[in-house]
Amino acid sequence: MPTVTETSDTPQTPAEMRRTVLYLTLAQVPEGCVISYGELAHLAGLGRAARWVGRTLSQLPDGTKLPWHRVLGAGGRISLPVGSASGDEQRARLRGEGVTIRNNRVDIQRHGWRPVEHSG
Repeated sequence: MPTVTETSDTPQTPAEMRRTVLYLTLAQVPEGCVISYGELAHLAGLGRAARWVGRTLSQLPDGTKLPWHRVLGAGGRISLPVGSASGDEQRARLRGEGVTIRNNRVDIQRHGWRPVEHSG
């Protein structure tokens, strides 16, 4: 299971480093806030890798402690299908954190994570 506190004496491959920086950035998204795949990639220093972020998060193991449910499509769109187990779980988790969902979208102006505002 991926964690953000793993340390190892062996050097990481470039692919492992990309995943690690993604996980470290994702772990900072606070409860009740959301971020888009593209913005998460940008903040992690991965450029325009929104699709890669989506694929990587879709491969997280069950039971991960990373807040994958806080990551949305562009414009606050929930990209997981209604009625799917993961989509229903994402919506339930977001609502449990006080995030309002209307027409399969989250109001980014209201719930979007702005790291500068949340840092110290």
